[in-house]
Amino acid sequence: MTIPILICDDSALARKQMARTLPKDWDVEISYAANGAEGLEVIRAGKGEIVFLDLNMPVMDGYEVLQAVQQQDLPALIIVVSGDIQIKAHERVKALGALDFIQKPVSADAISNILQEYGILTLTQGQQAEDTPMVKVDMRDACQEIANVAMGRAADLLAKLLDVFVLLPIPNVNVLEVSELTMALKATERSSTVSGLCQGFIGAGIAGEALLLFHDSSFEDMAKLMGLENPDDINTEIEVMMDTGNVLIGAFLNGISEQLDMKFSQAHPVVLGRHCSVNELIHDNSEKWQRTLAMEINYRIEDYNIQCDLLLLFTEDSIPTLNYKLGYLLD
Repeated sequence: MTIPILICDDSALARKQMARTLPKDWDVEISYAANGAEGLEVIRAGKGEIVFLDLNMPVMDGYEVLQAVQQQDLPALIIVVSGDIQIKAHERVKALGALDFIQKPVSADAISNILQEYGILTLTQGQQAEDTPMVKVDMRDACQEIANVAMGRAADLLAKLLDVFVLLPIPNVNVLEVSELTMALKATERSSTVSGLCQGFIGAGIAGEALLLFHDSSFEDMAKLMGLENPDDINTEIEVMMDTGNVLIGAFLNGISEQLDMKFSQAHPVVLGRHCSVNELIHDNSEKWQRTLAMEINYRIEDYNIQCDLLLLFTEDSIPTLNYKLGYLLD
């Protein structure tokens, strides 16, 4: 009997990757949803007996979907598929009724093992998951999914080091001129001043700079979590920025390099500015960047007044190589 499957993820690339990793001889009918609200409608319509669910989505996220399914007793077995690999994320989705958790990027073996472990998988010759409708993917969507996975790796490392839960957003990805950068930054929506550092990186055909914007109101709580005294001292602030940057930038670049199958070399981090507005910081360093591909991640730590924004700025010359690398994921 054909099993109705729902793949719920805001990334078209992630939906495509998920669909093609399902067992080829599994008798299924696949539906897709780009956010949790759409996903719930599909489940209520009886087309989501088994659900592969992302956590970070617009409109309604994965946690809210799990809660709604649990509260409304909807007939769905849910497997979370996410780049957020924090232990506390695993614990929370299990508490909300998720059957299991799969780390992005997904693999056919991981999917098959979980399906067989729970007795879900029934193989019928001649029926293939690839026969489902094609999912259209563009390069911006692919970059956003790459950033999503890398973001989760960096958050997991920070969470383990500080014993906290890092709240993850939907990555913001744009190709823009530097004059447009401050308008695109979500950090500019907040009026607080920031301190910033940057760290250059380079690989085969790809180069850029990672920019960490650390909200000044975050120094005190972050210093406490790190066990540092005198949070208002200039040396303590710089140490907090450097340590945070080493964790987030290093793990994020490693996450990207693994997905693109390449290595990055990193320069030493440099403080760009302290206690200034985002506009001032970007303007004072605008000669560093021209047209750029920007990935922005807004990290927050639950129960603490800590916010920092990680921005990866790829040079314009890097875009053709990125497109070439991403093409392998789109095939």
